[in-house]
Amino acid sequence: MSVRHEPVLVAEVLSYLRNGAGLYLDATLGDGGHADALLRAEPDARLLGTDRDPHALAFARTRLAPYGDRVTTAHATFRELPAVHAGLGGEPLAGVLLDLGLSSRQIDDPARGISWRNDGPLDLRMDPDHGVPVSERLRTVDVATLTRVLREHGDLPSAGRLARAMIAAALDGVLDTTQALARLIDKAAGGHAHPRRQAQVFQALRMWVNEEAEDLEAVLGWLPGALRPGGVVVTLAYHSGEDRRIKQALRGRPETAPARRLPPNPAERSPGLWQELARGGVVPTETETTANPRARSARLRAFRRTSA
Repeated sequence: MSVRHEPVLVAEVLSYLRNGAGLYLDATLGDGGHADALLRAEPDARLLGTDRDPHALAFARTRLAPYGDRVTTAHATFRELPAVHAGLGGEPLAGVLLDLGLSSRQIDDPARGISWRNDGPLDLRMDPDHGVPVSERLRTVDVATLTRVLREHGDLPSAGRLARAMIAAALDGVLDTTQALARLIDKAAGGHAHPRRQAQVFQALRMWVNEEAEDLEAVLGWLPGALRPGGVVVTLAYHSGEDRRIKQALRGRPETAPARRLPPNPAERSPGLWQELARGGVVPTETETTANPRARSARLRAFRRTSA
């Protein structure tokens, strides 16, 4: 199993996120790579680091221990951030980082069931202590719901046919491992499915079982009131749907109708609330993607909170 995760676009993240003294939030702490870089580069920064994955959080706590009381960590999803932040006094944030990607530690651990490349239980939960594995969810979901999940989170063609096949296999008790799902995807594709198709299916199921879209919606709605005027939010998205939702919320003017009805988002109520700092987004260089192929799909966006 891999024991090292290379953080993505570190120099670019710091170029936007650094904002002087104050409290910063890394809401997807992971292995702590971005947090470590920020604390070294910004000596007057303090950090609140959160993650829903208890294993990642434990590793990051050890890595960041040399920074002492400059760092506070908490086990939390995006939807739990308001309570965590308020519990620390609610100091307006100087900057926020939302890295929506997975770590190599999660991907390469067969027991987590996140990748089709390693045989393991079909789990896909970011927090293995909460909720139920996706293998169990597939036994109770209806075809219409699973079809929507595959379309919205995986951009998958023939989503309905694949949904029916997955539910049938789950009910027959033959869809409990990652390799069983990979074989089913191959069969549905009429042979050996392209690795991209495998990745799309696993991504869609992971986003569904972890309610990642709902979590992202919650944090985007919370950000305007959490950042100080002039505060900066930097996002790293690896899925076109997540990147599109970030643009819609923080630009204050949705470019396209959302794929599903969403509750009103406070981040969208004032078009003058955010100044976009990286219009068009920033992507990794060829040098970075050669060294770290998992960075290939990343897109960075940055926005500054105005006084509006």
